[in-house]
Amino acid sequence: MPTINIEGVGACEVAEGQRLVLAIEGCGVDIGHRCGGHARCTTCRVRFIDGEPATMTRAEHDKLEDRGLLGEVRLSCQIVVEADMTVEPLMTVTAMGWSDPGPPPEPTVTPEPEWIERNA
Repeated sequence: MPTINIEGVGACEVAEGQRLVLAIEGCGVDIGHRCGGHARCTTCRVRFIDGEPATMTRAEHDKLEDRGLLGEVRLSCQIVVEADMTVEPLMTVTAMGWSDPGPPPEPTVTPEPEWIERNA
Protein backbone atom coordinates (compact mmCIF):
# COMPACT_ATOMS: atom_id res chain seq x y z
CA MET A 1 0.00 0.00 0.00
CA PRO A 2 1.32 3.45 -0.88
CA THR A 3 2.05 5.98 1.83
CA ILE A 4 0.79 9.54 1.52
CA ASN A 5 2.80 12.05 3.54
CA ILE A 6 0.65 15.13 4.13
CA GLU A 7 2.51 18.26 5.15
CA GLY A 8 1.46 19.36 8.63
CA VAL A 9 -0.51 16.15 9.25
CA GLY A 10 1.76 13.13 8.87
CA ALA A 11 1.79 9.89 6.95
CA CYS A 12 -0.92 7.34 6.28
CA GLU A 13 -1.23 4.27 4.11
CA VAL A 14 -3.88 4.36 1.39
CA ALA A 15 -5.23 1.90 -1.15
CA GLU A 16 -3.38 1.79 -4.44
CA GLY A 17 -5.59 3.08 -7.25
CA GLN A 18 -7.54 5.45 -5.00
CA ARG A 19 -8.14 9.03 -6.12
CA LEU A 20 -5.75 11.31 -4.26
CA VAL A 21 -8.53 13.65 -3.09
CA LEU A 22 -10.29 10.70 -1.42
CA ALA A 23 -7.03 9.40 0.04
CA ILE A 24 -6.28 12.80 1.59
CA GLU A 25 -9.79 12.99 2.99
CA GLY A 26 -9.45 9.45 4.35
CA CYS A 27 -6.31 10.58 6.18
CA GLY A 28 -8.39 13.15 8.08
CA VAL A 29 -7.80 16.30 6.03
CA ASP A 30 -10.87 18.38 5.13
CA ILE A 31 -9.64 19.12 1.58
CA GLY A 32 -12.00 20.99 -0.72
CA HIS A 33 -13.74 19.46 -3.72
CA ARG A 34 -16.40 22.05 -4.43
CA CYS A 35 -17.18 20.69 -7.93
CA GLY A 36 -17.42 17.10 -6.74
CA GLY A 37 -14.11 16.07 -8.27
CA HIS A 38 -14.78 16.94 -11.91
CA ALA A 39 -11.71 19.20 -12.56
CA ARG A 40 -13.81 22.36 -12.71
CA CYS A 41 -13.11 24.33 -9.51
CA THR A 42 -9.45 23.74 -8.47
CA THR A 43 -10.34 23.63 -4.75
CA CYS A 44 -8.70 20.21 -4.39
CA ARG A 45 -5.33 21.64 -5.38
CA VAL A 46 -2.16 20.29 -3.84
CA ARG A 47 1.51 21.11 -4.07
CA PHE A 48 3.78 18.11 -4.55
CA ILE A 49 6.89 17.91 -2.42
CA ASP A 50 7.80 14.41 -3.64
CA GLY A 51 6.37 11.66 -5.82
CA GLU A 52 4.48 13.74 -8.38
CA PRO A 53 3.05 11.50 -11.11
CA ALA A 54 4.45 11.96 -14.63
CA THR A 55 0.97 11.96 -16.19
CA MET A 56 -2.12 14.09 -15.77
CA THR A 57 -5.57 14.16 -17.28
CA ARG A 58 -6.35 16.48 -20.16
CA ALA A 59 -9.10 17.99 -17.97
CA GLU A 60 -6.57 18.81 -15.23
CA HIS A 61 -4.07 20.24 -17.71
CA ASP A 62 -6.66 22.45 -19.37
CA LYS A 63 -8.15 23.73 -16.09
CA LEU A 64 -4.74 24.53 -14.58
CA GLU A 65 -3.62 26.21 -17.79
CA ASP A 66 -6.84 28.26 -17.89
CA ARG A 67 -6.30 29.40 -14.28
CA GLY A 68 -2.57 30.16 -14.73
CA LEU A 69 -1.65 27.38 -12.27
CA LEU A 70 -0.06 24.85 -14.64
CA GLY A 71 3.32 23.76 -13.28
CA GLU A 72 2.57 25.19 -9.82
CA VAL A 73 -0.10 22.89 -8.37
CA ARG A 74 -2.00 19.72 -9.21
CA LEU A 75 -5.66 18.75 -8.83
CA SER A 76 -5.94 15.86 -6.39
CA CYS A 77 -9.28 14.81 -7.90
CA GLN A 78 -7.45 13.96 -11.13
CA ILE A 79 -4.64 11.89 -9.61
CA VAL A 80 -4.64 8.16 -8.92
CA VAL A 81 -2.38 7.03 -6.08
CA GLU A 82 0.03 4.44 -7.43
CA ALA A 83 3.14 5.13 -5.34
CA ASP A 84 4.33 6.98 -2.23
CA MET A 85 3.96 10.75 -2.39
CA THR A 86 4.29 13.84 -0.23
CA VAL A 87 1.74 16.60 -0.75
CA GLU A 88 0.56 19.85 0.76
CA PRO A 89 -3.21 20.41 0.48
CA LEU A 90 -3.75 24.09 -0.28
CA MET A 91 -7.50 24.61 0.21
CA THR A 92 -9.28 23.05 3.18
CA VAL A 93 -12.71 23.60 4.67
CA THR A 94 -11.12 24.96 7.83
CA ALA A 95 -8.68 27.33 6.11
CA MET A 96 -11.27 28.66 3.64
CA GLY A 97 -14.15 28.97 6.14
CA TRP A 98 -16.50 26.81 4.07
CA SER A 99 -19.41 24.94 5.65
CA ASP A 100 -18.48 21.72 3.79
CA PRO A 101 -15.91 20.46 1.25
CA GLY A 102 -18.42 20.07 -1.58
CA PRO A 103 -20.21 17.13 -3.21
CA PRO A 104 -18.51 13.77 -2.66
CA PRO A 105 -16.22 12.77 -5.54
CA GLU A 106 -16.90 9.47 -7.32
CA PRO A 107 -14.45 6.62 -6.61
CA THR A 108 -12.93 6.89 -10.11
CA VAL A 109 -11.49 9.89 -11.94
CA THR A 110 -14.15 12.00 -13.64
CA PRO A 111 -14.63 13.13 -16.32
CA GLU A 112 -13.42 10.05 -18.25
CA PRO A 113 -9.65 10.59 -18.19
CA GLU A 114 -7.49 11.21 -21.23
CA TRP A 115 -3.99 10.72 -19.81
CA ILE A 116 -1.16 12.94 -21.10
CA GLU A 117 2.43 13.60 -20.06
CA ARG A 118 2.60 16.23 -17.32
CA ASN A 119 4.93 18.47 -19.32
CA ALA A 120 2.93 18.25 -22.55
